[in-house]
Amino acid sequence: MDISVVIPLYNEAESLPELYAWIERVMKANAFSYEVIFINDGSTDNSWEIIESLSEKAEQVRGIKFRRNYGKSPALYCGFKEARGNVVITMDADLQDSPDEIPALYKMITEEGYDLVSGYKQKRYDPLSKTLPTKLFNATARRISGIHNLHDFNCGLKAYSNNVVKNIEVYGEMHRYIPYLAKNAGFDKIGERIVHHQARKYGKSKFGINRFFNGYLDLLSLWFLTNFGKKPMHVFGFLGSILFLISFIALIALGVDKLVELNNGVYGHLVTDSAWFYIFLTSMLIGSQFFLAGFIGDLLSRQNPYRNDYQISETIRVRKKDYEQQF
Repeated sequence: MDISVVIPLYNEAESLPELYAWIERVMKANAFSYEVIFINDGSTDNSWEIIESLSEKAEQVRGIKFRRNYGKSPALYCGFKEARGNVVITMDADLQDSPDEIPALYKMITEEGYDLVSGYKQKRYDPLSKTLPTKLFNATARRISGIHNLHDFNCGLKAYSNNVVKNIEVYGEMHRYIPYLAKNAGFDKIGERIVHHQARKYGKSKFGINRFFNGYLDLLSLWFLTNFGKKPMHVFGFLGSILFLISFIALIALGVDKLVELNNGVYGHLVTDSAWFYIFLTSMLIGSQFFLAGFIGDLLSRQNPYRNDYQISETIRVRKKDYEQQF
C-alpha cells in the first residue's frame, strides 16, 4: 500500500464528508493505493456516525472510536499502530490542511529519501494571539531539539516513512514534538515543505491558550527524558552528591572553627547556636534525597507497561483487542 492517511478528530462531523471526498479525488488522480484511518477522540457530535457511513461506501475507510477524549497524541499513537502504507500522512480534520499537498509530501519521502517531512504554514489564517506565541514556541523548540530547519513543529500536516511511525512512541501531549522524537530514534533526515493553510470552514478551534504553556512543559520534559530518561542517576545523583559534599565540608569547617576557639580559651556558644549549622545539615539531607531519587529513578525509568492503555468502544476494520491490556 502506498499511503496511510491518519486523521485524529474531535467534533468535526461537518467537515468529514468533504475532507474524505477531497482525499479520494487526490488519491485517484495519482493512482495511489491508500487507506484513511479516522480516530474519533471522544467526539460528542455525530462524527462516528459519519465515519461509519463513509466506511460503508469505501473500503479504504477505517476507524477507531475512543470512549472519551484522550487528546491528539493518543489518537496518533493508535493511528500509527494501524497504519499499513509505505508513507504515512497525518492531517487535521478541520479542512485547514489541504490534501492536495499529499503527492508532493509522498515524493519527498519515497524519492528524496526523507524520513519525515513537516509542513510549514508560512501564511496562516490565525489571529495574532495565536501566531505570535507559536513563533516563540517554535524558536524554543528549534533551540532545544537541535532541528534548526523546521519552522512549525506543531503543523498537523506531516509525512513519515512507515519505519518512523513504527519506531516512535507518541504519548501524553508529545504530538508537538514528533520530529524531536524521530530524531531521538535515529531518523535524522528531517525536511520541511511550505504548505497551504486554509481558514477554518466549520466550527471553531478546539485548542485554548493553555496549550502553549503545556507545550513548553512538555518540551522540557522531553529534553530531560532524552538526556536523562535512562540515566536519571546522572543528574539527580550528581546534584545530590555535590550538595552533600559541599554541606559536609562546611559542617567540618564549623567544627574546626569551634575547636580553634576552644583551644584559644574562647567559650560561651555552641556549634548548634549558628544558623549555618542547620542550613548545612538540611542541605546534606536534601543531597541524600536527590541521590536516592536518582537511584530509584534508575530502577523505575520507563517501566510503566500501561502508558498507552486507551479504552476503545468501537472500531472499523481494526482489531479492537490490539489495544486492550491483558490483566
